[in-house]
Amino acid sequence: MSEIVITTLAERPDVAEYLGNNWKVWPRFMLEDLVAAALIGQVTQNFADQCLVATQDGELVAHARSIPFAFGSDDRTELPSRGWDQVLQWGIEDHRRGREANVSSALEIMIKPTHLGGGLSYKMLGAMRDAVKAKGHRALYAPVRPNGKADAHLPMSQYAALTRDDGLPVDPWLRVHVRAGGKIIKVAPTSMVVTASLAEWREWTGLPFDSTGDVVVPGALVPVVADVDHDRASYVEPNVWVRHDV
Repeated sequence: MSEIVITTLAERPDVAEYLGNNWKVWPRFMLEDLVAAALIGQVTQNFADQCLVATQDGELVAHARSIPFAFGSDDRTELPSRGWDQVLQWGIEDHRRGREANVSSALEIMIKPTHLGGGLSYKMLGAMRDAVKAKGHRALYAPVRPNGKADAHLPMSQYAALTRDDGLPVDPWLRVHVRAGGKIIKVAPTSMVVTASLAEWREWTGLPFDSTGDVVVPGALVPVVADVDHDRASYVEPNVWVRHDV
């Protein structure tokens, strides 16, 4: 096979239409985050110079998106508890208002399953760091989704602190970031939110959702909370903020 080529989306606009949940990497319910549904398409439109695509023999094998935003001023002194959703809103808001950005946030790095384990995630993260550095930004933040977390009832703060014998995080995605020089900052407890009817949750998961209380859903990092009387179930996902100095 030929070499994998990583470029910005600005250099390869022809592949923009193929970006998304290409390889069903995300659990089905994660596609129902309303903030993402409303705004993620604007990232590739407005910030193609810091979105990355990797191709091999003309085939898309990975892609990544990041977004610039203003940080450090009086109204934004702390990384938001609402993590992924909030930073996406900040970036789009800043762009609309013409507010100058000084940092960026990663939004996703998606690798085709056939290309996992070969170091491509490190290369994509490195290319993202280079792209935001080229814009003069001082840091790349990332609200990381630690998808190695298998115990939905284990608090994210405890899971994020777990390390292997070599001192690196137990979680594969956190390990990628730390190995690349990233520093774990804190948990974003309400980073992504999905709320829908019980019927919708049944369709997405194949689970009954017939009683009130916590429901452990495959792919969910914390339990989904069901309320039968009100015909609703909500998933509030915690992510982990990581900072890369660039």
